[in-house]
Amino acid sequence: MKPSPSAAALLRSPLRRRAKGRPIAGLALACMMSPLLGGCIPDLQKADITGSIFPVKRATKTAEPTEADWRELAEKSGKRYEANPDDKVAALAYGRSLREIGQHQQAVAVLRQAVLRAPQDQALLSAYGRALIDVGNLREAADVLARAHTQDKPDWRVLSAQGTVADQLGDHPGARRYYEAALRIAPDEPSVLSNLGLSYALSRNLPEAERALRQAAASPKADRRVRQNLALVLGLSGQTAEAESLLKEDMTPQSAARGAAYFKQFAGKPRLIARAARGADTSPPAMEAKPSGRAAANQPPARHERAPAIDTSKPIRQAGPATAKANRAAGQAAGETPPGLPLRPSVE
Repeated sequence: MKPSPSAAALLRSPLRRRAKGRPIAGLALACMMSPLLGGCIPDLQKADITGSIFPVKRATKTAEPTEADWRELAEKSGKRYEANPDDKVAALAYGRSLREIGQHQQAVAVLRQAVLRAPQDQALLSAYGRALIDVGNLREAADVLARAHTQDKPDWRVLSAQGTVADQLGDHPGARRYYEAALRIAPDEPSVLSNLGLSYALSRNLPEAERALRQAAASPKADRRVRQNLALVLGLSGQTAEAESLLKEDMTPQSAARGAAYFKQFAGKPRLIARAARGADTSPPAMEAKPSGRAAANQPPARHERAPAIDTSKPIRQAGPATAKANRAAGQAAGETPPGLPLRPSVE
C-alpha cells in the first residue's frame, strides 16, 4: 500500500482543479472558542504569534471566555493597535477578538492591513485566511492559507483551515486529506477531529462522523462546540436520548430538550441532512446556554482547487462558512450557535 501524502506533499503539489459543487451555504459562521478562562486579559507581548493566537489566559480546563471578555480584549488590543498599526501582536489579538464578537468584516479589514505591512508574515497570513473564511471569501482564503506555512514547517492549524475551505466548496475527500495531514502533526487534536466528523456528516457517512466526534469529545481539550457537534450526529443517527444528555452539559435542560426535538426531524433522513448542508431553511430553535464562568456571576447581563489524490487503500486516521445571512438564519442565541444544522466547523 502506498503511504498517504505528507503535509509537505499537500503543500508542494499544485492544485489543478477547483472543487465541484457550490459553496455549502448551511455552515454557520463560528470560529473556534478555546477552553480558556473568561475575564483574564493577556499580556499581548507574550501572545502566541507562531500560529493561532489565544487571547484569553487559561485558568481551568472547562471555563470558556464570555462575549464580554472578548469585547474587553477587543477594546484594549484595539487601542494598542490604533496607537501602533505596525504592532503585529496587537493586530493578531485585535483581529481574533473581533472575530469572536462577530465583527467579521472589521476583522478582515484589520488583518488585511497588517498583511499589507508584512506580506510574508505567516502568523498574520494564517489569521487573515481564517478571517476570510468567516466572511465566505473561500477562494481568497485558500490562496492566503497556502502562503501561511511551508513544506518544511507545515502548521496543523492551517491545514485544518484549508480542510474547512475544501469542505465548504464541496470537496469532502480533499478536505479529509488536509485533516489527515493535520492529525499526523497534532494527533488526537479535538478541533481537527471535530472538523473531520463534520466532513463525514456532510458526506452522509454518519458512522464515521460519530467515530471521529466521539474521539474528539473524549479529549480533555474538547470544548462545547465539539460536544454539540457530537450531539448533532447522535441525534441524526436516532440516538436522541444520548444527544440530549450531551447537550445538558452546556445548556439548560429546556434548551437541551428543544435541541433533541430538533434533531428528531433529521433522524434517518439523509436527504434532509444534505438539503440543510446546501443552505435550505432548516433553522433550529434558539438555545439558551447554561451560564458559566464570569457570566454566571453577572446575570442577567482567490481560487480553490482539488487536493492531490492519494492511495485510498491506506486507512485514514482520521469547516466560509456560509454567508452572514445564512448564519443569522440559524437562530443563534447570544454567545452560542444552537446545536443542529448548520454544522460548526472549527477555524481557530
